[in-house]
Amino acid sequence: MANTISSGAFFIFLLCASDIVTGQIRYSIPEEMKHGAFVGNIAEDLKLNIWELLTRKLRLASNDRKQYMEVNVENGILFVNERIDREQICGQSSTCSLSFKIMFNNPLEIHPVAVEILDINDNSPRFPKNEFSLQINEIIAPGARFPLESAHDPDVGTNTVSNYQISPNEHFGLKVQTRTDGSKSAELLLEKSLDREQQSTFYLVLTAIDDGIPQRSGTTRIIITVVDFNDNAPLFDHEIYRASVAENAPKGTLVIKINAADRDEGINAELTYSFTSHVSQSIRELFKLHPATGEIRVQGVLDFEESSVYELDVQAVDNGSVGMTGHAKVVVALIDTNDNAPELDVTVVARAVREDAPPGTVLALISITDPDSGEYGHVQCQIPVNIPFKLENSLRNNYKLVTNDILDRETAPLYNISISAWDGGSPPLLTSKTISVSVTDINDNAPRFTQSSYNVYLMENNTPGASIFAVTALDSDLDQNGEVSYSILENQILDVSASVYVTINSRNGNIYALRSFDYEQLKHFQIKVQAQDDVSPPLSSTAIVNVIILDQNDNTPVIVSPLTWNSSASVEIAPQSVFPGYLVTKVTAADADSGQNSRLSYQLLEATDLNLFTVGLQSGEIRATRSIMDKDIITERLVICVKDNGQPSLSSTATILFSISSNVTEKSSERTDTPRLSEYFSPLNRYLVIILGSTSFLFLVTIIFLVVVKFKQDGNIAEDYSSTICCSIPSHSNDAFNRTPAVNEPVNYTGPVQTGGYRYTVCLSPESSNSDFLFLKPCHPTLPFNDLGVRDTNTRK
Repeated sequence: MANTISSGAFFIFLLCASDIVTGQIRYSIPEEMKHGAFVGNIAEDLKLNIWELLTRKLRLASNDRKQYMEVNVENGILFVNERIDREQICGQSSTCSLSFKIMFNNPLEIHPVAVEILDINDNSPRFPKNEFSLQINEIIAPGARFPLESAHDPDVGTNTVSNYQISPNEHFGLKVQTRTDGSKSAELLLEKSLDREQQSTFYLVLTAIDDGIPQRSGTTRIIITVVDFNDNAPLFDHEIYRASVAENAPKGTLVIKINAADRDEGINAELTYSFTSHVSQSIRELFKLHPATGEIRVQGVLDFEESSVYELDVQAVDNGSVGMTGHAKVVVALIDTNDNAPELDVTVVARAVREDAPPGTVLALISITDPDSGEYGHVQCQIPVNIPFKLENSLRNNYKLVTNDILDRETAPLYNISISAWDGGSPPLLTSKTISVSVTDINDNAPRFTQSSYNVYLMENNTPGASIFAVTALDSDLDQNGEVSYSILENQILDVSASVYVTINSRNGNIYALRSFDYEQLKHFQIKVQAQDDVSPPLSSTAIVNVIILDQNDNTPVIVSPLTWNSSASVEIAPQSVFPGYLVTKVTAADADSGQNSRLSYQLLEATDLNLFTVGLQSGEIRATRSIMDKDIITERLVICVKDNGQPSLSSTATILFSISSNVTEKSSERTDTPRLSEYFSPLNRYLVIILGSTSFLFLVTIIFLVVVKFKQDGNIAEDYSSTICCSIPSHSNDAFNRTPAVNEPVNYTGPVQTGGYRYTVCLSPESSNSDFLFLKPCHPTLPFNDLGVRDTNTRK
């Protein structure tokens, strides 16, 4: 017996002394010890003499059907009586112990004894089957995972399954996961795309390994068949479903309903739900999954103390010829009972706080009590995190509600602060109270205009005193802090104070024009408006108002060429120069307005002979429609209307008298000094002859010299020659020329004048006082008499 005890003591891992407080003696031994193996010395641990064991009739009492332990009353040694298999006694529980009592008589005395059974690595991992089949569609993309059968090892701790390995291959890898209960599960990971035409079957070996000493392992064979139809696997709404159910839930209680969808049609979209092989038989006895509806219901008795969380691996398989499978996980948490909610006692210190209150200002005192004990009596308290307040824990279960950030009444004038307290139950019982804290206003916001700048479009000739615009500034402060007044800041408009042009209503921001504006004098101006609140010191902001004057059709077109006198002009025509399309003269007008209001059109209203001349609608050019015949009258009268494109349209008219002279060639050959008849000269021509006569003598010598030199160079000295003198038309008023005419031709007037044996072409420009002598050249007798002109290069802008 002594030898047996010595060999048993060799395997003892740990020996614990008796527990003084409970009076219980604890020992630890490994499982599978031989009969007679030493466990402990009862006499020594109870501090008794050996003879007392017999005299007091020591005996061992146990509730187990087998007597695993026995005491030798001769020496007090506790030894192994029967082979102990930890897995048979405690299964896979993390702790395992044998409990019994040591009883004495005379006097009666009972000592509880607990012997902890330690696990040894005496079991190898085992798969449910030696061979498993798996079908995988060839179109499944790399990254897909397929659950594999888990190996079972009845050992616990490091002696149970710790890892999985797969035989080397180029298509599949292995992903090992740790479950919430500490067990390991393996999933086949597709690392490279499959091609059924290249390889339709894979034979892989899955190995499960534990971490015991010595290390043990188990294997199974995986046969993978690659198929190539029904290409959409079912997809669950969630990869992980979470649900909770009370531990005392009756049978049939609905835990959760899972749902998967298949994008295929017909039979390939019909799904069947089931647990995967990872779900043990013991869990299947607790929960039931309906294969058609996906409802998971309670089927057995749930015990929170046995397990607080269950992981259910579920799958949905379609009904295609080769079924596709979708996988998900359902985590079911059991709820322990808890019947007392925390009690909140809130003492409000201040129900209103200034928005400039410093952080740390105390608003309320909070006290929490919970009559429950343990975790159920351990309470926590909090307020929403998105508010500028926080709780400070002064004493256990006592808090102060204080400000934690800068307050802004304009953002949040009132806070309904929910104070929540909950205990440590699962789920916790919650109590909440709400207190209201208002934020009082300070003047911390300047008025803000709705825009930093405004554009006001105002038609000219407006009515003085009428409102032209209204600006608005908003102040988010309250009462007097938010009352806004408006004013116009001093600035200059055309060297005049802006207050001469506009004024503003200080209360509503209406801007009024104090005068009527003229677009031709002032096209736009800018004023600066200020908005200010009514406290001291005041806060203010400014905005720019751009007033844009819009043009109104208030200017009548002005005819600037040919030069008119009492709305009449005279033009002389040499009949031998006229041919169909010949440009007799051009009517040019200007309009001080802009845009469409200055777009001009020309129209022939009256004519002595309607078939002799036409007027260009846009150009104002007067052209002959045919040659002039002897039967035509000496004077032609045309009434031209110039109209703008405004609404309503404005227009002006001019009467042009065309004097048709006799044959110019015949007059030149006669060389007569007889004056022309007065009826061939218009009043304008008479004035021009007088003006040009006084200046022609000054240029006559130069003209003759230039002409003689020119004729000598050409080798053809003409007996008669003509000269052209260009002078400027007196300019009109500034009102007529403050806008450039929208025409292509220059402003010209052309009229013939005869003095003696010479003929001159007079060209008048708008800047007669500034014009210089432009050119002098002979006038060829075959050229049209009235077709000479000079472009004005100094057009008034």
